[in-house]
Amino acid sequence: MNLLGATGGWLAHLLERYADHLRTASAKRRWLYAFGAGICGALAMAPVYALPLLVVAFTTLVLLIDGAKATQSPRRSAFITGWFFGFGYFLAGVYWMAFSFFVQADQFAWMAPFAVMGMPAFLGLFIGAATALYAAIRAGGWARIFLFATIWTVFEYARGHVLTGLPWNLAGQALAGNALTAQTAAWYGAYGLSLVTVFLAVSPAAIFAGSISARLSGVFVLLAGAALIVGAGAVRLAMPEPISDARVVLRIVQPNIPQKEKIDWSYWQRNFERQLDLSRGAIPPDARLFVLWPENGAPLLEESQQALETLDSDLPSDAVLLAGAVRRERDSGGVERYYNSIAVVEDSGNGRIVTGHYDKHHLVPYGEYLPFYDSMQKLGLAQLTPYGDAGFTPGSGPRTLTAGGQSFAPMVCYEAIFPGESYPSDARPDWLAMVTNDAWFGDTSGPRQHLDMARLRAIEAGLPLARSANTGISALFDGKGRLLARVPLYKAGKIEAPLPPPLTKTLYDRNGDWVFLLMIITCTLFGFYLRNE
Repeated sequence: MNLLGATGGWLAHLLERYADHLRTASAKRRWLYAFGAGICGALAMAPVYALPLLVVAFTTLVLLIDGAKATQSPRRSAFITGWFFGFGYFLAGVYWMAFSFFVQADQFAWMAPFAVMGMPAFLGLFIGAATALYAAIRAGGWARIFLFATIWTVFEYARGHVLTGLPWNLAGQALAGNALTAQTAAWYGAYGLSLVTVFLAVSPAAIFAGSISARLSGVFVLLAGAALIVGAGAVRLAMPEPISDARVVLRIVQPNIPQKEKIDWSYWQRNFERQLDLSRGAIPPDARLFVLWPENGAPLLEESQQALETLDSDLPSDAVLLAGAVRRERDSGGVERYYNSIAVVEDSGNGRIVTGHYDKHHLVPYGEYLPFYDSMQKLGLAQLTPYGDAGFTPGSGPRTLTAGGQSFAPMVCYEAIFPGESYPSDARPDWLAMVTNDAWFGDTSGPRQHLDMARLRAIEAGLPLARSANTGISALFDGKGRLLARVPLYKAGKIEAPLPPPLTKTLYDRNGDWVFLLMIITCTLFGFYLRNE
């Protein structure tokens, strides 16, 4: 017992020295520590999932802001400290974006360093603004824990919406590596999951302030909160589920086509046949087959009668094909417009035809369209986007389509990262159909993080999600986000599995981000109440 007490005392002394060192660090050291803490935070995401580092990162950041508050310019110092944290966090979190510039290296490789540095520098502004606001509110003890978590998450929400939004690497995404720890997203969505995650991650900061009981409470809250998340997940996963009467079989295709060959028109026929080879095969009697091809799997499919005839002869009878495609149309003024789409191909009784389509509405800035096109053209950057002068034209918004007796909500790539935008609120589908092409980003953390966000969309909606990715990771999730099947990264193959049944509407599906807003209000009131005690 004496040895245990001595060890505990030594550890407490070591932690106190660590906290004092951070609080009293010089400005340059503070920035360096913040940058390192940000990198630690990113390592809690896929593919590392080092969740304890999230606690180290956020606790370190709060202690560094404590030091910034003691300077002559607390808000300015806190902003810079937060920005360095954000720069490290996003540098380690979205570095994979640079890989896309090397696909056509002769044209775009020179831009990679600007992307690698520029995007984290911009996204770091949101964290800098959050820490500056936090520093402006003088609070100690548990008040600062509530207020820090609230402010951080509000700025995460802003990051997901400002300038079309980029809700990548939300703090709660660290819990999306498996279905067990991500289940509570069904109640309050990805932003609510972030609020809970940040609150727990920063709660050990209470160790370094207040009485002995206050210090112990920080550890208790972290451990109890983690246990509740796991326990709630286990209970929800064990709950009975509806049984589907529909005999629907999914065939999810992953052709593993290198990106250079995918965008080269001379490979179009070979790429088409590769996907078709993976789509062939008999199905059980009385079952309806849905075949899913990845993003841009069949460009201009609707215009190729030969391709439609080939599909008619090679696909199983009555099979429905959902193919990532590019389509074009001319408006009344004769202007040609291109859309990044999903084409629905069905048997009309007189051959295969495109019976419907979905046009991607949430386009990637600078990748699929050019904001400020005239200015970008003058700078010689108009060639950044494919198809047409200014890139793709956005669709009208989320849609629910019906084919083969099933309703489904299509999503194209980037759209799957946005919580609550998978389908119209008044048209809930039976399942979610996602097509993507992550080949641009190589064997990096990007495709793996993208997969985690798809899991969250399934949990939030309580709907199964089928994901066809050109080079991976193709997957099938049930309505609780359990991974039922997958094709690994950079492997050709297919998933053939029955479609899981949809669950009843989740709390998040019924109320959207209103639950998250209520959580924000509650945490803010608690924070100011404790601040004034």
